[in-house]
Amino acid sequence: MRALGLIAATILCVATQAASADDAEPAWRASALAMLPAGYVAGTAYRTEGSTGYLAVYPISSNDPKSPASVFATRQTLVVALTPDATRAVSVALKPRSGPDPDTDDTDFAKLHADLAAKRSTLPDGTEPCDFGAWSVDKDPDGLNVRAEPSIKARVLGTLPPPYRLKLGGSENTPDGGWLTEFRILGFKNGWFLIEGAKPPGKDYEDDKKYPRSAPKPYAGRGWVASNKVGASYANGATRMGGLFQAPFVDAKWMPAQRELGGAIDTDGGPKHIFACSGLWGLVESQDGVRGWWRGLCSNQVTNCS
Repeated sequence: MRALGLIAATILCVATQAASADDAEPAWRASALAMLPAGYVAGTAYRTEGSTGYLAVYPISSNDPKSPASVFATRQTLVVALTPDATRAVSVALKPRSGPDPDTDDTDFAKLHADLAAKRSTLPDGTEPCDFGAWSVDKDPDGLNVRAEPSIKARVLGTLPPPYRLKLGGSENTPDGGWLTEFRILGFKNGWFLIEGAKPPGKDYEDDKKYPRSAPKPYAGRGWVASNKVGASYANGATRMGGLFQAPFVDAKWMPAQRELGGAIDTDGGPKHIFACSGLWGLVESQDGVRGWWRGLCSNQVTNCS
């Protein structure tokens, strides 16, 4: 997350420029949409070269929790043949797309994702590599089961404690519902997150001298937890604030979304649900029911992750 923060700070202007991306769309985009192949959703028209335009497109299922997109997958682009004045589309062709454009922040994040992809061999077969902090939202008094495989039938390795409050009172920053158990998410598979490094709830936020030895201790090893038992906060992923993307790429279709108490989503608060992850992206549902991708999630319980 430190690397994510550095990139976010150095390319903040890119995210600001993206906020007005719709205003900069070329004239030919509207006519190209009428030729969009079935099963795809149009994103940004990211380049015009003479009488050829390039439109970012992603499968319509990219934000479906049952078949989430992958930031590591080969991308496609809609290559658009234009009229001589480059104002209207004449024909389109769906073609493979090479790496990120050099004039976008995707280049920096592509390096981080390449590092994650290289670690795929250290994960169980079929696991989508991810990297961000999260916490358990399970209030079951018995705790959240951490399993050996991504299945409800798999062996239980240990548990993560439910929300916890110090009996003698904790710091003034203690959340109303108690401290949540935090961990790192390493991967995703079929509705389950691969986690490790769970910490005793609230230990990082309380005075070491006051934190009781009797506090619940989570299973800290590697294992699987159900995605519907996981929560997190929005972090600054150096993308356009105020909404979610239809696919885990900054040129995918952008959809406005709201916070719990109103106002466009930003680094204050978090999503209603986290369904899946891919690299540094999380497939989430906003508090007002918009489902899409947000780059950068974190597990800070006392402040935002900007």
